[in-house]
Amino acid sequence: MCRAAPTHYAFPVRLGVLDIGSNTVHLLVADAHPGGRPLAASSHRTVLRLMRYLTPGGAISEEGVRALVDAVSRARDLAGEEKVEELLPTATSAVREAANGAEVIARIEEALGQPLQVLGGETEARFTFLAVRRWFGWSAGRILLFDIGGGSLEIAAGDEDLPDYAESVPLGAGRMTLAYLMEDPPGEKAVAELRAHAAQVLEPIAATLKGAPRADHVVGSSKTIRSLARLAGFPRNGWSGTPRMVLPRQSLGQWIPRLARIPAAVRKELPGITPERTVQITAGAVVLHEAMKALNVSELEVSPWALREGVMLRYIEELGWS
Repeated sequence: MCRAAPTHYAFPVRLGVLDIGSNTVHLLVADAHPGGRPLAASSHRTVLRLMRYLTPGGAISEEGVRALVDAVSRARDLAGEEKVEELLPTATSAVREAANGAEVIARIEEALGQPLQVLGGETEARFTFLAVRRWFGWSAGRILLFDIGGGSLEIAAGDEDLPDYAESVPLGAGRMTLAYLMEDPPGEKAVAELRAHAAQVLEPIAATLKGAPRADHVVGSSKTIRSLARLAGFPRNGWSGTPRMVLPRQSLGQWIPRLARIPAAVRKELPGITPERTVQITAGAVVLHEAMKALNVSELEVSPWALREGVMLRYIEELGWS
């Protein structure tokens, strides 16, 4: 149900989305007004890689919780300095699935001084799809979306603002690194084991989508996919004439053996691979390649908008501005 826009706002309104993910705590600040596209004002992030703080029982350690609360507190202070009028804090799989998730959420909310929205995997997929749809526009037709986070892989498809299919599976780049690729470098055997696991997890999704209408555009979002596109993709004019980054499956597949042979310290010298992605980029590449293969995708286009923009767009819609 839509709410009326608060009367005390003078437009544009400065909104902040605080995305507490498996890898980073990321604050996106943007100015929004009725009927217009949010305009990014600033972006601040703290790299945490929460997966490294998981105990054998699946809880986030006390050290990890303190690091998380410190990062959230800094983001809250930055939001105040940036004159954010509405802060929209969200958490995804790392907090959602932790054995001590309820305690972690309570401590985050205490640090923020407001409630935290904890997104389920399907909701995460739907919000990300909304952002991608708005970026590509209605004329793009039916979209098939891949989004890889630290803890999960989201796949969504549809030809409306919200997808008619949305699924989240535990194939995130950080999670799969911990489970399969902890050796540095991991080597071909470990990569083959991860491939087999990913293919098995993706099989039901491929079976479900087999009879779905063919997508007009296959799109990848998230930092992991953008990094892989800068490594193995190339620019091309999109369907609307605007430049798009394209990532072919064949090119991605050719990079995987090389990534598996070189240590993380060397990977950061590769194009597009930022220091915080060096450890888990190989797992992300393997999962994405298997997802593209399972759904018979030869190449995808990269969207600069993802979950944070989707959370903001959904909030704007609920206020009745759109």
